[in-house]
Amino acid sequence: MSSPDWRVFSDPEALVARLADFLCEVAEEAITERGAFHLVLAGGSTPKALYRALAARGAGDVHWHLWYGDERCLPPDHPERNSYMLETTWLASSRIPAANRRPIPAELGPDQAATLYDRELKSQADFDVVLLGMGEDGHTASLFPGHDWGMAPGSPDVLAVRNAPKPPPERVSLSAARLCRSERVWFLVTGSSKKTAIAYWKEGGVLPVASVHGLRETVVWLDAEALPAVG
Repeated sequence: MSSPDWRVFSDPEALVARLADFLCEVAEEAITERGAFHLVLAGGSTPKALYRALAARGAGDVHWHLWYGDERCLPPDHPERNSYMLETTWLASSRIPAANRRPIPAELGPDQAATLYDRELKSQADFDVVLLGMGEDGHTASLFPGHDWGMAPGSPDVLAVRNAPKPPPERVSLSAARLCRSERVWFLVTGSSKKTAIAYWKEGGVLPVASVHGLRETVVWLDAEALPAVG
């Protein structure tokens, strides 16, 4: 497993602009080669800015297939649902058909939702791109320190998460093993509050975020505020 590629930008705006362009380029390549582009979506403030940029570009069409890295066990119209944020920020106004947008049915509770999403993923090969954020504690998706990250052989593709240290306590998450079945894994990390976790990650620390890597590449897209001081 190779080390991540750390790409640092002056501010979140510059990061998002370049990332949106690059994502559209990779999507076009995948569609040209295979006729489809499979993208895993993340929640969070920096991804939300990316989705606004994609909406402004008119990104997405019938060839785009969207999945979710995790979801909170809340009603579908709850503003803290990742799927609700995605729909209102980008997808509802996009050309991506509803059938190609596959939210996790987390309103059914962690067990049933994980079982159903795991079943839906059985027919899906490796993802083209996974977008992920990172919390101050080094968690990514809903894989938290001290919890099962789904790395062991035979782990399910989708995990039911309980007692999450961030509300709501019940969630559903793709496992680390399933996220690693992706050509490209891109982490979006901004803000000075992430410096400690980034420093620990770069030192080789054991964190959920460090357990996920792409088959072709792993890139951490950072703004200058999130980069730890050298020395």
